[in-house]
Parts: sequence; structure tokens; C-alpha cells
Amino acid sequence: MKNKLYILLFLVFLFSGTTLWAQQKATPKAGEGISSFLLRHNRSPKKYYDDFIELNKQKLGKNNVLKVGMTYVIPPVKKSTTASAKTTSAKNTGARNTASESAGIKQPSSKAKSTKIGTTINEPLFGKQLANVKVTSNRLAGACFYVVSGHGGPDPGAIGKVGRYELHEDEYAYDIALRLARNLMQEGAEVHIIIQDAKDGIRDDSYLSNSKRETCMGDAIPLNQVQRLQQRCDKINALYRKDRKNHSYCRAIFIHVDSRSKGKQTDVFFYYSNKKGDSKRLANNMKDTFESKYGKHQPNRGFSGTVSGRNLYVLSHTTPASVFVELGNIQNAFDQRRLVMNSNRQALAKWLMEGFLKDYKEKK
Repeated sequence: MKNKLYILLFLVFLFSGTTLWAQQKATPKAGEGISSFLLRHNRSPKKYYDDFIELNKQKLGKNNVLKVGMTYVIPPVKKSTTASAKTTSAKNTGARNTASESAGIKQPSSKAKSTKIGTTINEPLFGKQLANVKVTSNRLAGACFYVVSGHGGPDPGAIGKVGRYELHEDEYAYDIALRLARNLMQEGAEVHIIIQDAKDGIRDDSYLSNSKRETCMGDAIPLNQVQRLQQRCDKINALYRKDRKNHSYCRAIFIHVDSRSKGKQTDVFFYYSNKKGDSKRLANNMKDTFESKYGKHQPNRGFSGTVSGRNLYVLSHTTPASVFVELGNIQNAFDQRRLVMNSNRQALAKWLMEGFLKDYKEKK
């Protein structure tokens, strides 16, 4: 009887020990975020992100940043999600630059290639209520876009104030970028959202909460300005090298909010690359679109937005033609209405989409 008990205890110890020994651990690469780390180890961030934080919360830096040289526990595979984890891994193997997932969110580019009218695309980046995007037009079929909201992560950009509320440039630029991306997808375009937040989605609040969660397609955003800008340029250029084989029209847009003296009211204005004719034409088409919209919706006000060439870093270092947009002065009370009202943010996104549409028709 004692021998049987010893054998039983030995077997229990053996199997429990095997479980412990099988626990997978690894160290992150320099600049790697949680999502990229999970993907590299065949775990879908959407299913394992929270588990990873729970297992490693004592080892994470501020805002859940991975520390180089630190060993982290990789969440064990869930039986019910094994198939989906393998599918996610297969989609991303050898193709992180074309269909990366960020913080549990799939890139729109993985499902948005010349999509047919009536197709529904699921893009969790837009939030639960708006995640399903129905393609209602093919006006931008064959076109590809790289939508980049300015700043993000450790850099909030310009900061304005309305009473006790702070308006952070990166939050408002991001919300408008998401709205624009969704509009473009509805028109049948392929869209890459370069700066991503795992939780925000499209928000209708007037005063958007601030965070430092944003990543550059899953990678932590550097604090150093040049490194930060180069990172997003590298992402775009890597995607473009593949996209240009399947798309005759590829364009990037960088969305920002300016900061000037409180008394300086400004309209939306556009910068283009001095070295690219397509960039200049795009900026002018954007400006013309806004001018016509203001003429229709605010005929007595007029539009004073401008177009000018600038050798800005992101315009000079991205391969596809691009446009840099400043949406107004975040310090000015009148311009702030353009940001805090969700209907205005939606209008800005719609007009930017129509600017692209005008340019695309001319290119064709």
C-alpha cells in the first residue's frame, strides 16, 4: 500500500514538474513591444495581451514597456484558441511589415486589398461599435494608403487647454486618422494604419483621454524625435515596396495639429515634398477640396488654408508621395471647436478622403 502511495506521489510530482519546466520564457529584442514579442512567439496579441501583462506585471516598465535583458513568461497556449493562434502566426510569418498586429489588433491591410462592394471588413482598431466596415463603393479600389497620426507614445505633441481639460495633439490626430482610414476602406481602398492604440478606437467624446499606449504597428515609439520619425518612415517604405507591385496609386498622409498663439485662428493647411510632383498635386487637391466644402457649408466665412512645399523629415524620407496636414491651432478657441466636436472630426476625415478621391481620379 505504501509503495502504491509513493508511486502516486511521484507521478503527481513528475507531471506538475513537467508543467513548470515547460513554461516558456524569452527576452525581448531592442525596441520590441508586447504585441511584437507575442507575435514572434506565435501568440495572438488579441488573445494573450492581458494574460502576458498579468504574468509579468512586476517586470514591466512604465506604461507596460518591455525591458531589454529582462526575461518574460510567455502565456501558455489556450486549448480553445490553438487554431486561431496558429492562423495568426501563419499570417504574420515573414510578413510583419505587411500585416502586423498591434496590441491585440489586426492591421486593416490584412483584409482590405481591393475589396468588393458589400464585403464587410472587421477592424478592431475602430472600436467595438465600428469594427465592422462595409465596403459601399469601389471608387478607391486599387488604391493604397498609409495613414499616420502625429506624435504618440511618449510624445503627446502640442497641448491646448479648455477649462480644466487638456487637449493632446496625438489623441485628436489619432481619432481623425481612424475616421479617415475607415472612410477610405469603405471606398474599397487598402489602408495601413501606422500609429495604433490598442484600446481607444473611434471616440465621440469632446475631451479625449490621454495615454501613452500608442505604438508604431506594434513597436514601441522612441522618445528621440529623429528615431521616432524614422521608425514610421521605415514602416511605410517597407510596406510600399510590396504594395507598389499590386497598387498603381499609393499615398501617405501625416495628420497633425499646429500650436500657435491663442489669438491666431487658422484653417487647415497642407505641406508637400519639394522633390515630388505627385506630392504637390495631392496637397493642392486636398486644399481645393476643403475650399469647395467651406464654400458650400460656410459660404460667408471663406477658406484661408494654404499649400506650401517643405522639406519636412517625413515628407523627405518616405518613398511614396505624401501630404502633411495641420488641422488648426490647438491653442485657439475657434479652432478647438474643430477638434472637440465629434461631428467636426468626422467632417475633417470625410473631406480628407474626398481630397484623396479627387487626386486619385486625376492620376487615373
